[in-house]
Amino acid sequence: MSDVSAASGPRHIPVLLEEVVDVLAPRDGAVYVDATFGAGGYSRALLDAADCTVWGIDRDPDAAAAGNAMAADFGNRLTVLNGRFGEMKSLLADVGVHQVDGIALDIGVSSMQIDDPARGFSFRSDGPLDMRMGQDGLSAADVVNQLAEKELADIIFRYGEERASRKIAHAIVELREQSPITRTGQLASVVRSVVRRSKDGIDPATRTFQALRIYVNDELAELDRGLTAAATLLGDGGRLAVVSFHSLEDRRVKTFFQSLSGAGPRPSRHLPQAATDVADDSVFRVPERQGRKASAAEIACNPRARSARLRWGIRTAADYRDAA
Repeated sequence: MSDVSAASGPRHIPVLLEEVVDVLAPRDGAVYVDATFGAGGYSRALLDAADCTVWGIDRDPDAAAAGNAMAADFGNRLTVLNGRFGEMKSLLADVGVHQVDGIALDIGVSSMQIDDPARGFSFRSDGPLDMRMGQDGLSAADVVNQLAEKELADIIFRYGEERASRKIAHAIVELREQSPITRTGQLASVVRSVVRRSKDGIDPATRTFQALRIYVNDELAELDRGLTAAATLLGDGGRLAVVSFHSLEDRRVKTFFQSLSGAGPRPSRHLPQAATDVADDSVFRVPERQGRKASAAEIACNPRARSARLRWGIRTAADYRDAA
């Protein structure tokens, strides 16, 4: 997620905003879900584009509160619910909404969370080592101070795709034996002490912080639940737009759309996809196999857009029931 700012502050533009609005194609009278509300950038754009209704969802109580303050700008067309997007089906059912016309998902941490040192997501500013998007569960400090070295190494490797995971985990354990690791600065320093800065200039702590954040917030399982919920909520012709920021997320989104669109891999990447690749019982039609990425102009304005990819699909009338 990459949207920032509270309703009263300067508006920051979320990543791939124009592209998300384009594929959702907002229309008058329709109902949309901004399932990772953040600072409401997608919601505002949808509400500005059409006389529609938007339901926002965010597990961060601060974001939900700011969103409902922003709702005053749009009368009764915007409501923000506090909860996880993986639970959107039940959250919306509780308010009488059982089918929608479009859903936006912007996966990961929001810029306003990253930019607030008190939330403990970033290695760029020192703060408490927290990383929780909500207010429940283990913090990142709990994880690095309590888990065994092997388990830490596995988390850093699996969710950060960090090849130096064993060295990092060993260094963390050595440091915590001297004193607890409670600050983002402490963790970043210990990672940098054993991992060299890459040639592309990416901070050595990047992958470790990503891994801990994903683990603390159960992000990949939450993404799976959210995609499933979206498929059950969308009506015929409804649209799902998903923005992801790293390969772990994008692979899941890509596989989800492939599995529900009947679009298996082509015999050769050099051959065009046949128009008949979508089966009659497909749950989604996927117009763009490769999705969309940020333009050079957007990346120049917002470097965080560099790794973002938008994948989207259009719901068919085919029956779909989740395992639950």
